[in-house]
Amino acid sequence: MRAYDIIKKKRDGQKLTQEEIHSIVMGFVDGSVPDYQMSAFLMAVFFNSMDEEETYWLTECMRTSGDVIDLKGIEGFTVDKHSTGGVGDKTTLVLGPVLAALGLKVAKMSGRGLGHTGGTIDKLEAIKGFSCELSTEDFIKNVNKVGVVVVGQTGNLVPADKKIYALRDVTATVDSIPLIAASIMSKKLAVANKGLVLDVKVGSGAFMKNLEDAKKLAELMVKIGKQAGRKVTAVLTNMDEPLGEMIGNACEVIEAIETLKNKGPESFTTLIKALAAEALALNTNLSHEEAEKKVCEVLQNGKAYEKLLEMVKVQGGDTSMIEDYSKLPSAQSVDLKADKDGYISNIQCEEVGLAAMMLGAGRETKDSVIDMGVGLKLVKHVGDKVSAGDVIAELYVNTSKDNSKAIARLKSAIEIVPEKVTAQKLILGIVK
Repeated sequence: MRAYDIIKKKRDGQKLTQEEIHSIVMGFVDGSVPDYQMSAFLMAVFFNSMDEEETYWLTECMRTSGDVIDLKGIEGFTVDKHSTGGVGDKTTLVLGPVLAALGLKVAKMSGRGLGHTGGTIDKLEAIKGFSCELSTEDFIKNVNKVGVVVVGQTGNLVPADKKIYALRDVTATVDSIPLIAASIMSKKLAVANKGLVLDVKVGSGAFMKNLEDAKKLAELMVKIGKQAGRKVTAVLTNMDEPLGEMIGNACEVIEAIETLKNKGPESFTTLIKALAAEALALNTNLSHEEAEKKVCEVLQNGKAYEKLLEMVKVQGGDTSMIEDYSKLPSAQSVDLKADKDGYISNIQCEEVGLAAMMLGAGRETKDSVIDMGVGLKLVKHVGDKVSAGDVIAELYVNTSKDNSKAIARLKSAIEIVPEKVTAQKLILGIVK
């Protein structure tokens, strides 16, 4: 069938068949459908959307466009978590060990960071010797042994999404709920976990800027997952300010360690408890409240922290850097102080992430070299009262380079107003 006819049909607002969706997607993957036709198709979807059935067909076509990982050989209930992105999101580093301590199996594939978003693989590589490159045999063996392993994504996992997303990024078609849902779920469903918890971010630092759109996306992804035979739940969480306090690679490893010792920031710990409780409930008859009690137990008794040590050890990492995190890469501390009295009204997530990137904590391009020791800590948060001269953030900088633009960017991202401000709650809803 001709790509022209498929584009015209969607342009005119008609529903496509499964065969038509397969034809244009796989044609684009194999090169028989050129970029300009796929761009036209994506724009037609952007304006006329897709219904739930079309979105599922698109997801399924993308899912099977490359490698599919079946996880055969892993004993027990395998569960994955996906976050729709954010700044300071070190959730996997804590959630994986927590779930393993609860008896679940976490066979996690993660990526690297680019731009203002950090990557889980980069953070773990702040630990000397830690390897995210494991053979399939070692991957399965270590998941069975420890309960949690984090590796890099295979090169041929969902190639259709890689090609389509690259095109969406330059054709202003990223912000389409069906296209976002298909992109996320094709990658998640390509790895045959039995359960999936989605952390759908809402706010200035997220894809979804408002709760209504975030809820629509969450509901659609949950339906796609269930239609594919998986157990899925979604937690809607606030991303109007960065998650936790630390942003940067070694910095976020430190915050993860502290959280696993039950000494982490309250907001970040709240998120971990909510996501872990939902994951545990997928495989039990426990209510969210009952499941959360069990999560609290493994944080309090040290079992979750022990799982982090076990994971680092089996993946070749230096566990002494976990037991004494002063051994992790570090940098010179510089204080950022408030220049007036008032209340923190807004912390612009993306700008904070870009400031950290400019310090060297992230990649401006794929070839950028990360400085594991640099980053920042947000000392004050939305709603906090401050006086002129108070430290509102700490920056960890490489003193051999000019950091003035990064410092200025961070300062402009933190807004102080005279009126009292109430911070939004972190957990905004749960979709099942």
